[in-house]
Amino acid sequence: MQENKKVLLGMSGGTDSSVAALLLQEAGYEVTGVTFRFYEKDNNTEYLDDARELCERLHIPHIAYDVREKFRQQIISYFINEYMAGRTPVPCTLCNNYLKWPLLKQLADERGIYHYATGHYVQKRNIDGYWHITTGADSDKDQSFFLWGLPQDILERMLLPMGALTKSKVREIAAERGHLKAAHKRDSLGVCFCPMDYRTFLKKHVEATFISPGNFYDESGNYMGKHEGYPFYTIGQRRGLGIYLNKALFVKEIIPQTNSIIISDTLSSLEQTEMYLTDWHVTNPAALFETTEEIIVKIRYRKQANRCTVAPTSDGCLHVRLHEPLAAIAAGQAAAFYRDDVVLGGGIICSTK
Repeated sequence: MQENKKVLLGMSGGTDSSVAALLLQEAGYEVTGVTFRFYEKDNNTEYLDDARELCERLHIPHIAYDVREKFRQQIISYFINEYMAGRTPVPCTLCNNYLKWPLLKQLADERGIYHYATGHYVQKRNIDGYWHITTGADSDKDQSFFLWGLPQDILERMLLPMGALTKSKVREIAAERGHLKAAHKRDSLGVCFCPMDYRTFLKKHVEATFISPGNFYDESGNYMGKHEGYPFYTIGQRRGLGIYLNKALFVKEIIPQTNSIIISDTLSSLEQTEMYLTDWHVTNPAALFETTEEIIVKIRYRKQANRCTVAPTSDGCLHVRLHEPLAAIAAGQAAAFYRDDVVLGGGIICSTK
């Protein structure tokens, strides 16, 4: 598609995408807003109304696009199935890489719109002919961890107006322009369809007979107590085990086949020095596999980084050798690779052996 000054903006009704609309319009872009109807708890559509009202104030078109059934099939079902398999899902990573951004591109293509944008706190940069996601200026809001799987044809046309801003500056911009509701909206926390305790969500959506009490065992196989059902626990979990021995206890292993959980009283026993990834994507293989520069891997969204060496395996996985031991690596988690502020790629952890 030939480049033009049109942009399709994903609008959630929140502060970030609202300010993105203001900034893109002020920069001379012809903005069209689209709000994806992914999930609506108790049929609450206030977010949809907020996005539509802002578009009306800015005199820009607004599209409401219903993808609730696709979201249920691709994201919610995956989320439930991963916990039922004893794994730790990463729904925001899958949604961004395989649903949200591809949908933006699809709708933009259908409407002859070259650019697409969101309110993500990330930036992008072309390095050696490859577009890369880079970290946002606000380290507390940076969302680069979730976007390692985007292909070049999507990255090339992305606009990221929030990338160079802090959250406080974004709220200030909204207030200055007179959009007070957007300026003071609370940030969304956690997974959009279960922002609080995922256990409550599972209880509601999984047949009761599929989750039943089981046994805790120590590393020697000794019985340690009862648990509420293996899907309610994650690797490395310390709180809420219901066992009180005047010392810390950690979930070390989850065994769905026997509804058993192995616990340890030493965090160091959960440490690993390698892991394997499936479903991986690497932006420029040479930058990750053929470099002498330091590579960092993150397996959690915030404030965690470990030096590593990465290599593809003969069976199509990625082998990650950690330079220092790392505790609480769980199958199903995402791993993202960085060099300084540049996202090099990532994948889904399948094992540590």
